[in-house]
Amino acid sequence: MAALTSSLRLSPQYNSKDYEQHHGFVVEEIEGLIKVHIDGHVERPQIVPCVTPALSPELNVISRDIVIDHVTNTWARFYVPICHKQKLPLLIYFHGGGFCVGSAAWSCYHEFLARLSTTVECMIISVNYRLAPENPLPAPYDDGLKALIWVKNQMIYNYEASKWWTKKCNFSSVFLAGDSAGANIAYNVATKVGAKLRPLSLKGLILIQPFFGGEVRTVSEKCMGQSHGSALNLTASDAYWRLALPSGADRDHPWCNPLAKGYMTLKELKLLPTLVCISETDILKDRNLEFCDALGKAGQRVEYVVYKGVGHAFQILSKSQVSKSRTNEMMARINSFMAL
Repeated sequence: MAALTSSLRLSPQYNSKDYEQHHGFVVEEIEGLIKVHIDGHVERPQIVPCVTPALSPELNVISRDIVIDHVTNTWARFYVPICHKQKLPLLIYFHGGGFCVGSAAWSCYHEFLARLSTTVECMIISVNYRLAPENPLPAPYDDGLKALIWVKNQMIYNYEASKWWTKKCNFSSVFLAGDSAGANIAYNVATKVGAKLRPLSLKGLILIQPFFGGEVRTVSEKCMGQSHGSALNLTASDAYWRLALPSGADRDHPWCNPLAKGYMTLKELKLLPTLVCISETDILKDRNLEFCDALGKAGQRVEYVVYKGVGHAFQILSKSQVSKSRTNEMMARINSFMAL
């Protein structure tokens, strides 16, 4: 495949045939989400609208967008509850999308994180990292680490422009979180930070339906993997990994499969206490359960919850009553975890 050089966000009026004529045939596609052309150009139709930081006043949350790295144009959307006298814990969040699609400005994330901020009474920084295939792994991990270092610098240097949120932030209670590919990013960033964040204090890791993979299929991947009505099926999962992993890597690369070398390697990690949220009808269910079991065998502190009757990304994509109920349960569990 030719080197990937550019990304295009398309209006609903674009002519797909003209575009293909100009840029060549499609070499990779996830229907409705992304097309990669032979010349490296990428189409990402706006299947989910991007929205401004504006929020309903009844949420009592201030939201703003801030650029945190001008070189890579990495930015973040902040959610800061108001009317709180005590300082608030900080949740640094990474959105999902298979490393290839998604945005901190997507309406579904904006609504979910605003509600999470007010429900849990925490400050949230939602990081908008670079996407594959233009920026394959480890670019999203690098962006995640840079975001944490940026937060640390705001704390240390107490910049005047940042005081609107830093004065309300409890920097001794910082958590990393994300869903799907974002949970993968949170996990891999957590394994890398070490002493780089001192004196910033990381307290825990919250992984919602973490996007891991492997060459050997799990039972849930085999049984639920071809459900095209799901937010994630096996065809899409494999395509995301082909686009995101370094050239020549397979799904047993440690960024995709943290268990490829067995759970013994996990003993070497100084991993944060971890909460894993798993969906019962998600193709990732068994892989997530295996991950939790391996962490426990390696002596890591891990707890998990399986949410019944819901699939991948239910908390942002489904409006059913069951999904709303499970989302409330998830937020309550996150609240309890962050209070420990």
